[in-house]
Amino acid sequence: MRTRNLVLSVAALTCVLSTAAYALGGSLQTRRLSTPSPSASSPEADHHDHDATPTPSPSAASQQAAGLPAGATDANDRLAKSPRHGEWAVIRSGSDSIRAWVVYPERRDKAPVVLVIHEIFGLSNWIRAVADQLAADGFIAIAPDLLTMKDVPRAADGESDAAAARAVIGQLDGATRDRYLLAVADWGMKLPAALPKYGVVGFCWGGSASFSHAIASPTLGASVVYYGGSPGHATLGPVRAPVLGLYGGSDARVNASIPPADSAMKALGKTFEPHIFDGAGHGFLRQQDGQEGKNMEATRQAWPLTVAWFRKHLGA
Repeated sequence: MRTRNLVLSVAALTCVLSTAAYALGGSLQTRRLSTPSPSASSPEADHHDHDATPTPSPSAASQQAAGLPAGATDANDRLAKSPRHGEWAVIRSGSDSIRAWVVYPERRDKAPVVLVIHEIFGLSNWIRAVADQLAADGFIAIAPDLLTMKDVPRAADGESDAAAARAVIGQLDGATRDRYLLAVADWGMKLPAALPKYGVVGFCWGGSASFSHAIASPTLGASVVYYGGSPGHATLGPVRAPVLGLYGGSDARVNASIPPADSAMKALGKTFEPHIFDGAGHGFLRQQDGQEGKNMEATRQAWPLTVAWFRKHLGA
């Protein structure tokens, strides 16, 4: 698989999801991007074709042995079998409360914190399983429910109601979202087992949020964006944290936002390292069985890049 390693900057686009959609290498081959003109739409509207229903993916056991997060179908099994300590926490931000899933690594020394930002579907069990893998890789992983104050219904297994989450997520403005993330990060870095360093990783809607949080937070140590649209290039001046972008090659609309961001970040002397995985679709880490094996190929390359990025910039 060819990947694309660019240093790019972005126009304001959010992730669009295809209905089919959803490890540290040397130099990466580049390929040409098509950059169609995006239609004007809100971030939440960009996801109206995104399917939250998981499709069968490789078994949780094989995923765990490979050091990869589970696919969506295997998330509940992964959570049930995890040897790591996970617990729910309620974190205050002003008069608001944020419910969060916290997973601790099995290590003797202190660990940096990584926030896992959910998709447009709200805090799902798949996101919690991604947090479990981050803990397996040595980080204190915290997955905040950014829709806590919206009272999104939850199923008996803890899964957010995806339709309800999508209906209200547009009511969560960027300033409030970043206030919540900062509150969760501050809480996490004060844990007895934590180092005073944090990063963020997000997926789709959460990927866009992960890049935007690099603008809002002067203390962020590292950001990883999975197939999320980039912020407008004029807004990127405050970014301090290095940003890693991981994108499916068959995700033209999201990918159209990469070149403007790359140019701006490069001009500003900031770090933005995008990788585009040929043939992979939008949401490839969730839907690992999709795109005739290309999503799994992308997963096998993207996750080690993610872990290495956090280890490099957070000092794990």
